[in-house]
Amino acid sequence: MSSSTPLPIEAQQATNLELAALLKAAGDPLRLDILRLLGRDSLGVMELSRIFDVKQSGMSHHLKVLANANLVVSRREGNSIFYRRALPQFQHQELIKALFDSVDLQPLSADNQIGLGKIQEERAQASRDFFANNAEKFREQQDLIASYPAYAEAALEMLDSTPLSARQAALEIGPGEGQFLKPLSNRFEQVIALDNSASMLQQAKNFCHKEQLQNIEFIHGDTRAATEQHLKVDCIVLNMVLHHTPSPASILLDASTLLNPGGAVVMTDLCHHDQQWAKEACGDLWLGLDPDDLSNWARQAGLTEGESQYIALRNGFQIQFRQFFKPAH
Repeated sequence: MSSSTPLPIEAQQATNLELAALLKAAGDPLRLDILRLLGRDSLGVMELSRIFDVKQSGMSHHLKVLANANLVVSRREGNSIFYRRALPQFQHQELIKALFDSVDLQPLSADNQIGLGKIQEERAQASRDFFANNAEKFREQQDLIASYPAYAEAALEMLDSTPLSARQAALEIGPGEGQFLKPLSNRFEQVIALDNSASMLQQAKNFCHKEQLQNIEFIHGDTRAATEQHLKVDCIVLNMVLHHTPSPASILLDASTLLNPGGAVVMTDLCHHDQQWAKEACGDLWLGLDPDDLSNWARQAGLTEGESQYIALRNGFQIQFRQFFKPAH
């Protein structure tokens, strides 16, 4: 059928209904604010209700309207449902993309920024508390899902296959016990280990001291602190870290700022799963991450997608290995 051939009347009616739902969803200022916020983080119904000071029933209604228009998608995290902006891959995708671009031209309101910041800080504090209280049991708990040997070789292969403009400096965010710092030390002139948990950072220091690694610098803080220090590196490594962070999208945005042009993010993380026990046993804030979410957040951070690899573990979990590049120019 050529592009000039009219659609059957049933198809025309379906298209008109979809377009009407899209225009209805986009015709409300609050829903536009929700879309603007969901472009920066994945949020639950109660979190959105808090930020916008709207009753849960009212927020659920707005999210249903947005979902019916294919503007948001949801996923279940235990007993909670979290929403994110949909990738514009449905009918009227050009219009949806233009809508998102227009929404993103406007900054978040001051109140929304404060509300989102409070949510993210609560998540971050929960993560810090867990690792402060469980640092000595880190390996035992990590092994419940994916032990270091289960992903280290594939992560190193991904790193070695990543073309970089330079190999002077690398940053590992959340180095855990520090095992991956050793191969990084052999591949870069300088390596920075960044962790917001003092107890976990001390474990990494102990490992590097034992292995006599001389080119490692340790920074206690998060990625926002690193950007404020104007750090610049050629490669950023994230191994099994993002599902512990309050806002993976913000981490990727900070990573883009920290990278030199031509640099890359090399990451390993769990794919989305439904094992709720991981939150209590391992301090996970997210039940893995949807690959499409990572791609979307990276694109919003100005990064381009590279290679991807997926490995299934015998215990039912799946690990994703990803590359994201900062354009050289």
